[in-house]
Amino acid sequence: MKKNFVLSHPKKPYQRLIEEAKNEVKQYIKAERNKALPEGADFWGFNCKFGQGADKARAIHEGDINTNISSAQSQHWKSFYLEVIPTPKTRAKRS
Repeated sequence: MKKNFVLSHPKKPYQRLIEEAKNEVKQYIKAERNKALPEGADFWGFNCKFGQGADKARAIHEGDINTNISSAQSQHWKSFYLEVIPTPKTRAKRS
């Protein structure tokens, strides 16, 4: 998912647009986790980027997506860019 979320709408309040964005991301991640894993992979990991635009996006952890969206809300951004790319990963063996 590579998407620019616009946070302005003539009939929807700002808070509702923020909640819709968070919900859309949550549903996307849930759907991707339910897909079949390739041979040799243990789980789906996600490479994420967040910023005001695609050119200003920086890498973030998947667990920090909602925190970053809330931060954008507190700064009253008009839009934000979010990139969530699923990648198959394997667990590291403990010694």
